[in-house]
Amino acid sequence: MKLAANLSLLFTEQPLLDRVLAARVAGFDGVEIQFPYDVPAVQLKEALARAGLPLVLVNLPAGDFTAGGPGLAAVPARQTEFDQALQTALTYAAMVRPACVNVLPGRLAEGVSRELALATLAANLRQAAEAFAVLGIRVLCEAINPLDMPGFLVSTPADLDALLAEVDHPNCLAQLDLYHMARQGFGLGGCIRLLGPRLGHVQFADCPGRGAPGSGQIDFDEVFAALQAVGYRGWLAAEYRPGPEGTEGGLAWLPAWKARA
Repeated sequence: MKLAANLSLLFTEQPLLDRVLAARVAGFDGVEIQFPYDVPAVQLKEALARAGLPLVLVNLPAGDFTAGGPGLAAVPARQTEFDQALQTALTYAAMVRPACVNVLPGRLAEGVSRELALATLAANLRQAAEAFAVLGIRVLCEAINPLDMPGFLVSTPADLDALLAEVDHPNCLAQLDLYHMARQGFGLGGCIRLLGPRLGHVQFADCPGRGAPGSGQIDFDEVFAALQAVGYRGWLAAEYRPGPEGTEGGLAWLPAWKARA
């Protein structure tokens, strides 16, 4: 397992492209960015090359999701917009070559039944998985807790497992965010064991608070043991909110995690 820094939350004291090198200097093995599309792909590619780091993950463009809307992937009336977002991501990914692209389910749209939303999402995930397979890039989907994000369509590990079973594509896997599962009170070992065969990427933050490891109550020893038990060899991505000491001042956890991973 290797450790990645989520540059949408970490090293935000610096411009986005400068964060890549900052992550390398701090000791991370790779980086991920939620929505990098405002930065020209060639510039991001150059920043990655200068730092000698891989890009682990980006999100597919999600429309109005970050502004509180339902997003694109599970809204039948927004199929054209989803198709355009997929093409945008494919073009961008062809240049920067992320290992994975995450398709956010989004919120349940007004006037759309849950069944129809899930069927739309499954079809769009299948389409994305097929398209990105040509580039050798995995497609992911994640569950997000409804306490922080009310109305999110896929919130539990069982929801996510059932969705991926419906998609039934070898290039579509689970992104497991440990914080979102702990926020709902799920045992993380059980989540890992359930999703183990479909597990493609893991993100972490402590809970409560969504801070750095050691700031909350998550038993990360259990997490490491469970990941090893299911044979997970992928990335562990730090997607937490730094404390008042800033990103670099809050990395006391990193050396021990690197040694363990």
